[in-house]
Amino acid sequence: MELGIIGQAAGLFAVTNIDDIVILALFFAQGAVHPGSTHRIVLGQYLGFGAILAAAVAAAFGTTFLPESAIPYLGLLPLALGLKAAWHAWKGHRDGSQDDEEKPAEPGRPRPLEVSAVTFANGGDNIGVYLPVFATAGAGAMSVYLAVFLTLVAVWCFAGKFFATRPVIAKALARWGHILLPLVLIAIGLLILTERGTFGL
Repeated sequence: MELGIIGQAAGLFAVTNIDDIVILALFFAQGAVHPGSTHRIVLGQYLGFGAILAAAVAAAFGTTFLPESAIPYLGLLPLALGLKAAWHAWKGHRDGSQDDEEKPAEPGRPRPLEVSAVTFANGGDNIGVYLPVFATAGAGAMSVYLAVFLTLVAVWCFAGKFFATRPVIAKALARWGHILLPLVLIAIGLLILTERGTFGL
């Protein structure tokens, strides 16, 4: 019975978080030139996903601190971070082009709160998926789900770091990551905003 729940939890996590591997790989590539970035990214990922789980568990017990109507506005978080990253990339490229036109702009250091904000915003819809599962699972099964989810966050971080450090991928991300990260964050933000018709979009 418990093995079945573990399998269901692993499948649910994978289906709802597959896109996080790409985002994590971009963050790890961004932090490659900054010592200690791995710890900051992993901490941010756990903070963001922990907030998602806390919201889902609270809602399952009949308490919610994140109204359904607020979820679409979470798209503003990655949108703002994406615009900020784009500004830094453009500014760094403009300043760097005066010295060396071939040298890519050095990305900023990933911060735990920025990573957690992107993780939470990107996974905001997951709360609605996890809520009915947690509400019907019971306390014992819910604890298994939580343990599996938190374990798989570490696996996802490892996978993101793995992809970001493969020679071919690492070379591409080192060259284009400072452009891809802002684009991905802005796309995520706009997708979240438009999916729910926020601001009439």
